[in-house]
Amino acid sequence: MADSLAPDAVKPLLRGRFGRAYRYAEVTPSTQRMLAADEAEGAVAVAEEQTAGRGRLGRSWQAPAGTSVLVSVLLLPDVEPAKLPELSLVAGNAVAEAIVEVTGIEPTIKFPNDVLIGGRKVAGILAESSEGRVVLGIGINANQTREQLPDDAQTEPTSLRLELGEPVNRVQLLAAILLQLERAYDDWVATGTSASG
Repeated sequence: MADSLAPDAVKPLLRGRFGRAYRYAEVTPSTQRMLAADEAEGAVAVAEEQTAGRGRLGRSWQAPAGTSVLVSVLLLPDVEPAKLPELSLVAGNAVAEAIVEVTGIEPTIKFPNDVLIGGRKVAGILAESSEGRVVLGIGINANQTREQLPDDAQTEPTSLRLELGEPVNRVQLLAAILLQLERAYDDWVATGTSASG
């Protein structure tokens, strides 16, 4: 598969500890379910296609195979449980920074968990926590054409390909997301605050 997010394509680009444990599937119901309970922090699950991907409030997240970046990251934050909802914003900012790094496009964050370009949704975040363990799911519309985007979305969707006028390198984007997320997460755990913007 061209532009595959398989481990041998992604691991050489990893610059931090996130993604060293790398679970990959071409098709899965949801990357949120691919991580075992005993995985180390920073383990990631990646798929080319999800058959039962979910967004906030139980909404579905659908995209043709090989067009998105679909990743879940296991986090074990040593913070008060009341602070856990902040992780969606921490992740949203990290995704926005990675998009800037790879494409030059500057997205905005729509609280609590959407990343927008020109008011159109390009990415969503879903954090699920249980007993101090957080699985942070990230879905990014990378290379969909206009015809491949859902026409019934609550917020009008877009993709990086549409905004750029050319396909984006999903491997570079995933590696950038994992590094930006690791930095933002470590800072949040250490200082107890999330960067805004």
